[in-house]
Amino acid sequence: MSTITSTALATQVYQVFIKATPEAVWDAITRPEFTARYYHGARITITRDHYDSRGPQGEVWGEDSVLEFDPPRRLVHAWRSLYDPEMADEEASRVTWEIEPRESGYCLLTVVHDRLDQSPKTAASVSGTGWMMVLSGLKTLVETGEPLVDFAATS
Repeated sequence: MSTITSTALATQVYQVFIKATPEAVWDAITRPEFTARYYHGARITITRDHYDSRGPQGEVWGEDSVLEFDPPRRLVHAWRSLYDPEMADEEASRVTWEIEPRESGYCLLTVVHDRLDQSPKTAASVSGTGWMMVLSGLKTLVETGEPLVDFAATS
C-alpha cells in the first residue's frame, strides 16, 4: 500500500460554463433524481443543514453537515468519502459550489474542494478526472436532458 503525502492537492478548483438558469443548476446539484444521473449513480440530497449521499443500492457514500445554504447561488458542505474505509478514516474536507448567472442565459459554476491537506487519499481520488467527470456529467444533463454516462447500465 502506498501513502500519498503531498499537500499540492489540498485545494482544488474547477470551473464550467453551463447554459442554464441558476435554479436549474442548483436543482441538479441538490436533488437526488438529478444527481443519480451524473454523479456515479449517487442519490444526493442536500438540505439547509444536511448532506446525504447514497449509492445505487442505498448504501451510505457520504453524510455530513451543510455549512452554507444560499439557493440558487452558493452551497458549502463538509465531505467525507464513506464508500471507502481508508478515505472514511481521513479528516472531513469541504466542497463549495458557487453559481454565477451570466448574460445570455448561462452560468459559471465554480467548485472548490479544499481542506484536503489531512485527507490525501480523498484528494487523490477527486482530483483531475474525478471532479471533471461529475461536472461534465452535470453540464451535459442540464443542457441536454440526457446523461453523459448511463450509470445504471455500467453498475
